Amino acid sequence: MTGLAALLELGGQGLWLGLLVFLRVGAALFALPGLGESWVPLRLRLALALTLSAAILPAVAAGLPSDPPSLPLFLRAVASETLAGLFLGLMLRLFVFALQTAGTIAAQATSLSQLLGNAAAEPMPALGHILSVAALALLMATGFHVKAAAYLILSYRLLPALALPDPAVLAQASRAEVSHAFALAFSLAAPFVILSALYNLTLGFINKAMPQLMVAFVGAPVITLGAVALMGLVAPLLLAAWLAQVDAFLSAPFR
Repeated sequence: MTGLAALLELGGQGLWLGLLVFLRVGAALFALPGLGESWVPLRLRLALALTLSAAILPAVAAGLPSDPPSLPLFLRAVASETLAGLFLGLMLRLFVFALQTAGTIAAQATSLSQLLGNAAAEPMPALGHILSVAALALLMATGFHVKAAAYLILSYRLLPALALPDPAVLAQASRAEVSHAFALAFSLAAPFVILSALYNLTLGFINKAMPQLMVAFVGAPVITLGAVALMGLVAPLLLAAWLAQVDAFLSAPFR
């Protein structure tokens, strides 16, 4: 009987530690790129959260608090682990936002913002949709599930379990990552902005030399073809640069 009681106590402790990990992983999976997309079925996301929790638990169990579970401790865990998980997921989601912003900038600069309509679940120019889907496919093809597990394991060093994150630290890290996301977006969209500037300068010179020529009708097909051709040329380089930034963040988050 004593052995059975010890076994039950050990099982309860394991379930409690598993719940602590699941709270953080489930909240992070809500915003993680690829794994937490809105078009992924809810049951599949739940299965992914449970699988990731089971994979992460042995690596972080030694650092989790061993206090016996209680209602106040459970409420504290729900608050702290959910907040930490959402923060971790949103920091990675910023890289997808950066790619979508780059596509929006490129589409606006090259007059392609209405090309093909709204192909995504959220209104987005076609260039941004193409880049986002290609980036998510590339991310998953390079083993993002393993990288996400390592990222969540590392998060326990930065955000200890059951400790409410310091709002000042979260604000500083969020500001730095948002600034980095916008800088990355403008960097990725730079070829299209340069193409747009050259196009408008050329149209200005032609219009100055030949005022009677309707340069807009001549230039519209040129900028459309040029933007599509440029997308085909630079998209692999843009995606490789984007993936390098994601990997750098995963290896040293909140640097």
